[in-house]
Amino acid sequence: MKAETELLRQINPNFIQDGRVSSQAFRPTPKDEGCLSVYDGDLIDPSAAYAHFTGSLGFHSCGIQAVTVAECAGLDLPARPDPAPFPEHAVIDFSAFQKRQVEGKAKQLRVLAEARGWRYRAEVGS
Repeated sequence: MKAETELLRQINPNFIQDGRVSSQAFRPTPKDEGCLSVYDGDLIDPSAAYAHFTGSLGFHSCGIQAVTVAECAGLDLPARPDPAPFPEHAVIDFSAFQKRQVEGKAKQLRVLAEARGWRYRAEVGS
């Protein structure tokens, strides 16, 4: 992955609060072992990533936002390919940080992603 590679993050509808994406969308859960799942934007475009996530994998998403590898590196968050689940899968690694630090970094990622805008937005009723 290159510095400018967009890391595509699926946004669960539950992570929309007052019309805005919450930082929870950019924070790994305990089951994620400190790694946030994303799609490698060099290997798949946002609409195909959405179709894969909601169709093939059967998960819920209202769309995709993105941060870059360079933005993650600027926050000391390594991003790397993780093709075991599927070829386009990658992760942003938060494992070196404590909960409070993770929350702060997730907020910073949300701000970066929000400034970039939606990369894909599901149609109403999807």
